[in-house]
Amino acid sequence: MRKRERLPVALTIAGSDSGGGAGIQADLKAFAAIGVHGTSAVTCLTAQNPAEVRSVQVCRPTVLRDQIEAVLDALPPAAIKTGMLASAPLVRVVVEVLRQRADRIPVVVDPVLIATSGARLLPARAVRGLTEGLFPLATLITPNLGEAEALLGRPLVEPEDLRNAARDLRKRHGCAVLLKGGHLRGLREAVDVFWDGKQELLLSAPRVTGVGTHGTGCTLSAAIAAFLALGLALAEAVEKAKHHVTQAIAGSVRAGRHEVLQQFWRD
Repeated sequence: MRKRERLPVALTIAGSDSGGGAGIQADLKAFAAIGVHGTSAVTCLTAQNPAEVRSVQVCRPTVLRDQIEAVLDALPPAAIKTGMLASAPLVRVVVEVLRQRADRIPVVVDPVLIATSGARLLPARAVRGLTEGLFPLATLITPNLGEAEALLGRPLVEPEDLRNAARDLRKRHGCAVLLKGGHLRGLREAVDVFWDGKQELLLSAPRVTGVGTHGTGCTLSAAIAAFLALGLALAEAVEKAKHHVTQAIAGSVRAGRHEVLQQFWRD
């Protein structure tokens, strides 16, 4: 009898995107493309497509807890990522379960605070629970430019600002930081800064113009979690995930009237 391959498991705790480009759907694609078994706990249902979010239905805290614990009981993950957590009660549930059940599992936190459009995606009263409860449990946080500005309370306009911000966030919260600088204006390349307290990486990639990038943040954090689940060290996981997203953007394809990331690219 053929010996079956054993796949590591990764868990995403995030919102569902009915358009398939971001959230849980993007995360599961990243997991599959990189070669891990994807599991999920849905925090909210969104009625959206690449152009707009029409409505959001937040999950009951007890149901979110049941989802996470069902996965932990039968499919222990080798890495976890969180995305849109939607409300203060859901943030509390995630913090409680991770403290009780997943204290040795790498956790990648994508602090989904602000949409690309500028819309707030996490109520202000929930941000404290995120920063004081979840960040200390994180192996890595992956704020984008707007989120880093909101967390630090200052504008970031130069590449050097990104480096200083990554250091300040690491010092404040105790976890490694990957600050995504793709929205920084005036640069020919998209630059992200990684800082874990000892090692700094400046990860740059050419800007691809005229291509939709809906779901890139979700994909990046999920890809990092997938590579961690495969046993890579954090810095290497971040580098490989950056390459995965860059290739997914470069290989974007048309679906309906929109471009979507091609996560199943091949060199």
